[in-house]
Amino acid sequence: MSERRTPIVAVVLLGWAALGITIGVLPGISAASGWAVLLAAAVLGLLGAVLRPAAATLLARMGWAGVLGGWLLGHALIVYLALSLVPGLHVAGFRAAFWASWLYAALATIGLWFVTAGQPAMITRHLLRANRRHRRAAPSSDVPGVLFIQIDGLSAPLARWAIDAGCLPTVARWLRSGSHTLTEWHAQLPATTPASQAGLLHGASAAVPAFRWYEKDPGRLVVTNRPADSALVEGRLSNGRGLLADGGVSVSNVFSGDAPTSLLTMSTVGSGAPGRPDRYVGTYLLDPFGLTRSLLLTVGEMVKELHQARRQRLRQVRPRIRRTASYVLLRGVTNVLLRHLNLSIIAEHVMRGAPAIFCDFVDYDEIAHHAGPARPEALAALEGIDGVLATLEEVAAAAPRPYRFVVLSDHGQSQGETFAQRYGHTLEELVRSLSATPGPAVEAAGGDEQAGRARALRAGLVGGTGRRAEEIRAVPEIVVAASGNLALLYLARHPGRMTMEDIEERFPRLLPGLVGHAGIGWIMVRSRRLGPVVLGRAGRHILTGGRVEGEDPLAGFGPPAAADLRRHDTLPHVGDIVVNSLLDPVTQEVAAFEELIGCHGGLGGWQSRAMLIHPAAWPVTEELDGADAVHRQLVRWRERLISGVGPAGTPNPPRGEAGAPR
Repeated sequence: MSERRTPIVAVVLLGWAALGITIGVLPGISAASGWAVLLAAAVLGLLGAVLRPAAATLLARMGWAGVLGGWLLGHALIVYLALSLVPGLHVAGFRAAFWASWLYAALATIGLWFVTAGQPAMITRHLLRANRRHRRAAPSSDVPGVLFIQIDGLSAPLARWAIDAGCLPTVARWLRSGSHTLTEWHAQLPATTPASQAGLLHGASAAVPAFRWYEKDPGRLVVTNRPADSALVEGRLSNGRGLLADGGVSVSNVFSGDAPTSLLTMSTVGSGAPGRPDRYVGTYLLDPFGLTRSLLLTVGEMVKELHQARRQRLRQVRPRIRRTASYVLLRGVTNVLLRHLNLSIIAEHVMRGAPAIFCDFVDYDEIAHHAGPARPEALAALEGIDGVLATLEEVAAAAPRPYRFVVLSDHGQSQGETFAQRYGHTLEELVRSLSATPGPAVEAAGGDEQAGRARALRAGLVGGTGRRAEEIRAVPEIVVAASGNLALLYLARHPGRMTMEDIEERFPRLLPGLVGHAGIGWIMVRSRRLGPVVLGRAGRHILTGGRVEGEDPLAGFGPPAAADLRRHDTLPHVGDIVVNSLLDPVTQEVAAFEELIGCHGGLGGWQSRAMLIHPAAWPVTEELDGADAVHRQLVRWRERLISGVGPAGTPNPPRGEAGAPR
């Protein structure tokens, strides 16, 4: 009992102290006694609890303007009202209350951090308190729900390493207890989030040939971290029966899994469908606990990034890239603000009793791209996600139904100096020199993968879907679309897939120049006579029949490489030339065609070695070769739960038993 009361007393005392310091420091506010300050702190807490939910709903209906106005003024209005109501306090006007609200919130948050450091239960209690009305309204059920938590970009080997290193203590506890087990699965080419989520959520990964690609018929460049483009792609691959179709919730994904409630999901944001995030963001920003804590931690994350980037430079860590100001801001948004917002949304829908929730946490992936997948700052991001799992475990224990946890990744990452760092020129520049097409005749597509998350958040608040699929008016001779260490080259003025023989005739230096470059491991083209062919510096691999002439260009890229390329050759809108970077046989490093130290999308290294952590009682009934196979397995598990029979063929265990960590 004392463990539960002590934090409440601490919160009251902290609120009293923070408000007292605020009144003492700022002009325009005075108090007759300390008891008046204590009463004001109590009234402030009561008014916040009563007014914030209604205010958040009202302001959300006003869209971005309402959310922004609530963020700037909402807490100040509550502080002004509380100080005006309490006898013995004097406030000169709203301006004084405005500055007092920010200082009070900052002091209270800092104080809470010191008092509750190492006690995530404080966050849990806050979430339970904020969602108690949803819990009361939700009907109870014995049918377990499933929480799917995706740790974007975490490879299975690195997950095992992080568990041993203490970066994932919650996951380690589940594995040690025997409640869960870790299974590796193969992320087929292209090993990238949109392709894997198309498979995991819809069973249709074949609709996505890369992170970005060019479609010749409409002359359109599709980039899947743009909300309009992801909506276009989901319209093609969805059959209405995705993983989340029966009442599920999609949070911060690329595709929705046909969830009726879809929040911060790129393919549905701004579409007018149920699930616009205005109310959630409004509630979050109006809450001084969430808002001020996130602001302070976001600033702290940005300062930490500046320090870590400087430390890499001083220690001459290699490989490394310049970490730009835009990335510093993006890291603060993805690693703090978006993570906390996702946690708040998931907690609400757990307390509502949603049957399935799928959320993608991109914290680790974003840092690993810029710092390296095994670097200390990337591993520290895993600690933050593990903290989310610990909090959700406690929240789920109070939910109206039992929940099972499935933690998975969509791909891994491979490390290495970029192509441009190694050779002093980009792939686009190499292609231009080999094809003798100067200037705009060669067009390249690039951009930050996780910038799409910021676009999704902005589009959800402002409305609309942002940039639409980019139509290239003046069709260039060649389009270079890079995705990590994989690039698709399109001979854009030639309709359909251009064959090897036609390429050799039109651009006689292009294929020999590509395969002869030290930074390129292999290229794949389609021959009129032989079908798909993989070309290397000293040999070729004819995929139909598996015949190798000379040295196998796929040697070292793993046993699934040939099968992956046979499949990739059949995908719609695949490039006329598929280019993969080198793979260092000693270090297992690759060379991204984008300016990223950690990358994924092609072959080589750990990028195709994804992981699946699931209840140990749930059997894996097929080889998990590709995201579509994982989707089928997830669907089978969910179907058995819904039918009342556990995935292992036994009745569903009650709350707290196998598969339901406590």
